[in-house]
Amino acid sequence: MDSRPDGDGQPPGRGWTAARTAFTVRSVAPAYSSLSGAAAVAVGLVAFGVVALDAGWRFVRHGTVMAHEGAHAMVGSLLFRRIGGITLNPDATGGTRLGAGGRLGSILVGFAGYVGPSLFGLGAAWLIRLGHSVAVLWLTLVLLGVLAVLLVRSYGRITVALGGFGLYAVLRYAPAAAQTVTAYGITWLLLLSGVRRVLEVGIRSDDAGQLRKLTYVPMFFWFLLWLAATGGAVALGGTMLVMPS
Repeated sequence: MDSRPDGDGQPPGRGWTAARTAFTVRSVAPAYSSLSGAAAVAVGLVAFGVVALDAGWRFVRHGTVMAHEGAHAMVGSLLFRRIGGITLNPDATGGTRLGAGGRLGSILVGFAGYVGPSLFGLGAAWLIRLGHSVAVLWLTLVLLGVLAVLLVRSYGRITVALGGFGLYAVLRYAPAAAQTVTAYGITWLLLLSGVRRVLEVGIRSDDAGQLRKLTYVPMFFWFLLWLAATGGAVALGGTMLVMPS
C-alpha cells in the first residue's frame, strides 16, 4: 500500500477523513445546542405577547386544545381505558371519548386536561435543558401523528395536519439555529397558554363541573388548583429555559 504523504503532509485519505469528521461534528452539534439566557427570555417575551393578545391567541389556542385533549387521552390510556376518539372544534374546544372506569380514574382524567399543556411544556423544557432541542420538535411531530390517528371527523383534522406539515418543514428545511428557536417557542407557548386557558375558561369549564360531581368539591377549588399548577409550571419551565445547565 502506498503510504506516501499527500500535498499537506498527511497520508492519503487522512485529510479527507478529518474533514468529514469535522463536518459531521459541526453539522450535528448545533442541532443540540441551547439558546443563551437572554435569547431564551426574548423568545419567551414574544410568546407571551402572542398568548396575551387576542390576535395571536386565536391561533395558539388550537394548539392548546390539542394538548388539553391529548392529556385526557394519555391519562386515560395509562389507566387502560379505551379511547373512543378525540374531537377538535373550530372554536378551540374539544372532547375525548373514553371507556368507563372507576371514580379515582375519572378524577385523574378530568384533572389532566387543563394541566396538559403545562406538563407537555415542562417535558419540552427538560429536554431543552439536557441539550436536545431538536428532539422537542420530533417528539411533538410524533404526538401530532398519534393525535391524528385518534381524531374523529372534525375541524381538528385541518389544524393537526397544518401543525404537522409546519413542523416537518422546519425539521426538513430550516437551519439548526431556527430549529432551536422553534423548539423554545413551542415550549414557551405550551407553558404560557396553559395559564391563559385556565383563566379564560377555568371555573366555567365542563371538566370542573365533572370533577364537582365526582368529588363534591366546588368548581372554584379546581380552578385554583389548575391555576396554581400552570403558574408553577411557568416558573419551573421558565427557569430551565433561561438558566441552561
